[in-house]
Amino acid sequence: MPVHNADIAAAFEEIADLLEIKGDNPFRVRAYRNASRTLGELGDELRDRVERGDDLTQIPGIGKDLAQKIGQMVITGRIAQLEELRAEMPPGLLDMLRLPGLGPKRVKILHHDLKIKDLAQLAAAAREGKIREIKGFGEKIEAGILKGIETRQTEGKRFRRASIATYAESLLKHLRAVPGVKQIELAGSYRRARETIGDLDILVEAADSAAVMRAFVTYDEVQQVLANGETKSSVLLRSGLQVDLRVVPAESFGAALQYFTGSKEHNIVVRKIAQAKGLKVNEYGVMRGEEQVAGRTEKDVYAALGLAVPPPELRENRGEVERAAEGALPRLIVADDIRGDLHNHSTWSDGANTIAEMAEAAQARGYEYLAMCDHSKRLTVANGLDEKRLAKQINEIDKLNEGFKDFRLLKGIECDILEDGSLDLDDAILAELDLVVVSVHSKFNLSREQQTARVLKALDHRYATILAHPTGRLILEREPYEIDIPRVIAHAKQRGCFLELNANPMRLDLNDVYCQMAKEAGVLIAINVDGHQVADLANTTFGIGQARRGWLEKADVLNTKPLAQVLKLVGALRA
Repeated sequence: MPVHNADIAAAFEEIADLLEIKGDNPFRVRAYRNASRTLGELGDELRDRVERGDDLTQIPGIGKDLAQKIGQMVITGRIAQLEELRAEMPPGLLDMLRLPGLGPKRVKILHHDLKIKDLAQLAAAAREGKIREIKGFGEKIEAGILKGIETRQTEGKRFRRASIATYAESLLKHLRAVPGVKQIELAGSYRRARETIGDLDILVEAADSAAVMRAFVTYDEVQQVLANGETKSSVLLRSGLQVDLRVVPAESFGAALQYFTGSKEHNIVVRKIAQAKGLKVNEYGVMRGEEQVAGRTEKDVYAALGLAVPPPELRENRGEVERAAEGALPRLIVADDIRGDLHNHSTWSDGANTIAEMAEAAQARGYEYLAMCDHSKRLTVANGLDEKRLAKQINEIDKLNEGFKDFRLLKGIECDILEDGSLDLDDAILAELDLVVVSVHSKFNLSREQQTARVLKALDHRYATILAHPTGRLILEREPYEIDIPRVIAHAKQRGCFLELNANPMRLDLNDVYCQMAKEAGVLIAINVDGHQVADLANTTFGIGQARRGWLEKADVLNTKPLAQVLKLVGALRA
């Protein structure tokens, strides 16, 4: 049974969580967390490296002990240390950890102070108002816990899109190898690039339906077969992901792809248009009475209704059908439009690679520029730079730039926004930089008015260029802090600065709705990976998916522009 990078990353993250609940050495906890992030973002499979006998300690942040555990999981599918930790803890604590906003520290407090062991006890304590009485919690967190439990019960388990990409690719490769498979497509929310996915939908056209179904239900990552039919089967992978497979005839493949891509709201509008034309549209085709008039391709389906094909990412009933009827759909941004990245870290702070290594990786991707924006001094946990260290880094970047042709490293900083809205470094050193990325890393519990005022003040600073990860959320882990993003967008427009769409798949911050709002306001978005290692540069693809959901075109994105234009736009802020 193959073990994917995502499996190992999840195991290391769980070890970190359980160690933190135990009160283990924080440096040991951090090592597992950093390793989890690194492994989850590797471009190649660890099992291939193990099979080749590669030295895993060459991976940044992976020492001999972690390398041994990687090998153990690849070979056996388990890590003995993780199983021992699980045995020491009530199993319900792990369920609590999966609630947004409940990290290991809070779970530890709840377990210690209220003797809570599972979600049922947690919900009861919240309803009785016991959680708000614990120091550091309060009514807001208590209400968030109840909401999180309710959401989980109604929606079931959800996954970050990036987390299931590996599983999806591996399964598709397996199915493509079945003789007679002619075409295969992912549908559903995955195809629409939703941030989180509940299950995976796969459509297949094949000469032999039975052969496809046998290959599907006997796939070595299947934990449980939920249903097994002639044209539809459902399984549960050991990752917990449910996968639904449908075998569809060629004449209906486009109709099925349109139907199962969704969304429900989009399909309702499409059906109404069909009805107005005396047609019926479903997963089998576009029908006029008993006659199928279209269905082989999505283009045929939409054309039969007088519509251009809306990109899957737009199919949420936010005006895309009307634009399709007018032939006025936007030309959404694509990965090749990106000319550089404006937010990256190095070994100067908490990155795993040197500036030179990050620059080399950026050039290999064909980028024209890369901004180094290590953390500022306030973020001591990330080895943030003070004014003296930043001056030394500036000198290093200047020297590196002397050796480049048709590429430039930009001098930047990710400067903390302090509680009062001021910035973490002196203006004198900020003036020497090409750009200043500003961000919130503390005091997430401020009121909506306070947090908004804090950020607006920071954006008024002469050297503030880009607001990074504007809501501070971590998908499925941490809710956004309270902030009035429409006001932030309006202020950014007035000031002329930019907002970031952070492409880290755990963040994707801004969300799609706010991206569309920024576009309508005329505020340029910077799609940045917030890279902490060279592999992170590949995360641009997740940012592009989010940008497309937000209706962003090439012209709406700052780092689609040539270097000279970027510098001109940034320079205008300082005039």
